Amino acid sequence: MNKESTNLEVLSTRSGFNSAVRHINKTIEISGALGPGANLGDLLYERGDETLSGERSALLLRMLLVDKLGYKTVSSNLEAVTSDVPALAAEFATWKGVDLVAVYHHPDLGLLVANPKVAEELADFGMLRKRELLVMYAGKGGAPADEACQKAAETAIALFEGGKAKAPQEILKGGFAVKKLKKAKASHEDEARAPASRSKAAKAKKPAKAPAKAGSGRIIFTMTGQPEKKARVAPPVVTVAAPAISKGPVRMTPMYSVIVSNELFHNGNVEAWKRIITSYKAKYPELQVFIYYEGERILDINTLFKWGKVKHGSAIMFAVSGNDIKDVAKLQRYLAQGASSKFEAFLHGPVNNVLRLFG
Repeated sequence: MNKESTNLEVLSTRSGFNSAVRHINKTIEISGALGPGANLGDLLYERGDETLSGERSALLLRMLLVDKLGYKTVSSNLEAVTSDVPALAAEFATWKGVDLVAVYHHPDLGLLVANPKVAEELADFGMLRKRELLVMYAGKGGAPADEACQKAAETAIALFEGGKAKAPQEILKGGFAVKKLKKAKASHEDEARAPASRSKAAKAKKPAKAPAKAGSGRIIFTMTGQPEKKARVAPPVVTVAAPAISKGPVRMTPMYSVIVSNELFHNGNVEAWKRIITSYKAKYPELQVFIYYEGERILDINTLFKWGKVKHGSAIMFAVSGNDIKDVAKLQRYLAQGASSKFEAFLHGPVNNVLRLFG
């Protein structure tokens, strides 16, 4: 099987074909919107479309910025990192002679895309980490990219690495000013109204037919156009409401610090943290809590006790990812108490009982 047939294999199934068509239609739509003064990072941020995040956004970057517009690119596995990423936006906003798109390969969230001139978008990068990949795209929209774009990309990378690089004078004047974003709101209300709308539409279109006899089937059509008969199956009984699904690319909060005030972060503290985080995720199942210690992500909280290194005064970091993030301050307060001598307040009740800490 040659390379071309392998690339087209996704089109051999109906779901794969439909997915490819949807992606192509969205790419064409974004390509048409990527006119003079438009920024790809802004367009993706405003759309808030989760199907255009991660690897899908990587396809857009290559097709639109590199192949179509010929942007210059500079990449770096960061040798150092700036302590305040959003603060860079003020500097980049003065670079009106060049369009910039920053791409950070986050170790937990995957590929993140932003217009580095907008602090709100850069904040989604969270805290940058050394040795992770950062790619900067620089160009002039539909005009050919020049040597000034190459210098701009190199200077931007240096600033992300905490350097004191100065922007070339030729990129300070132009038409690539920051524009006010029109962030698409989360569609929770639309999703809540959708079932009712579909129900009304179904009632309006429902033909007056006699009820089908028990055991009868219904005819549907496959992708090939041939009828296929399927047995009628009774709908399942829903006993628990499914959680709402967040829309749009996943965001992550900055890192928050929790200082261990107990003389040792022992097994009791570990169990308290488990119950606190379980309670948080029970309230907000669409959100994720990430724990870090000494720069390393902790996948199993038990290791914080097993290491025997987490003692009084140590700092454990955490962050929350998802959309519509809530109660982070309350989560931090509970985790601080769980890391203190008052941890036992979270250990009452049955072992498998979920605490109602967040309402």
